[in-house]
Amino acid sequence: MHTITTVAELRRTLEKSRSADQRVGFVPTMGYLHDGHLALIAASQAQCDVTVVSIFVNPTQFGPNEDLSSYPRDFLRDEELCRGRCVAILFAPGAHEVYPIDFQTFVEPGDLAKPLCGSFRPGHFRGVATVVSKLFNMVQPDVAFFGQKDFQQCAVVRRMAIDLNLPIKIVTVPTVREQDGLAMSSRNRYLSEEERQRALAISRGLSAALDEFCSGERHVEKLIAVAKKHLEAVDRLQYLELIDGDTLKAADSPLHRSAALCAAAYVGSTRLIDNVILALPAQ
Repeated sequence: MHTITTVAELRRTLEKSRSADQRVGFVPTMGYLHDGHLALIAASQAQCDVTVVSIFVNPTQFGPNEDLSSYPRDFLRDEELCRGRCVAILFAPGAHEVYPIDFQTFVEPGDLAKPLCGSFRPGHFRGVATVVSKLFNMVQPDVAFFGQKDFQQCAVVRRMAIDLNLPIKIVTVPTVREQDGLAMSSRNRYLSEEERQRALAISRGLSAALDEFCSGERHVEKLIAVAKKHLEAVDRLQYLELIDGDTLKAADSPLHRSAALCAAAYVGSTRLIDNVILALPAQ
């Protein structure tokens, strides 16, 4: 595995793969890797000849009162995990490599960035769109892999790739969960044992709503109410919304298109997000 810190070296290394007409897959991460990230790596390796994993904790997607300084980091552990999964290239640029002095050009996402997390984290998706577009330009992959847990992020990135004519296929990989159902997240490490048990209310609520949907329930209010009963265990429910899977606008009731039930909640001081897809047959 090549561990690379500069764009120039990255491009030189990937030039050999491109000259051999190899398909390049890309997994962008902020590090502190878990099984969810490893599932993205596995998906890339199944579809591509060369897999590039990036580790960069992006400062522009954190708000002034968020956890940038305390965000979990363990580069040596991450590097060993990537090496154990036979990753071809681990790209770990420093902040100045990504954002040079006097950097002033940002990607401004549109309406998909406004609801859900966008309502509570102003500027977050501007930072996400900017860093992802920069990483796409650095790596120039054929395919990029993202996790379904970050449903809104996937929608924003997919729209950006279309709007900016980026020749990159965006693949969404299903959420990986702990055995008890908790969606895997680097932030789970912040939870105390007691908080972690209460955090299970999020996945249980979403799962209960999915069960109702699979049993034939199509009314938005009823599906949300089923999930909300379980979410009383969290300290603060930030949002619980059933949205159209394409537009991210509030889903029509009764459902006639596939939708996503998305939640964000605080357990203790830790903000967690999760979602389930309510899939209807294509018409």
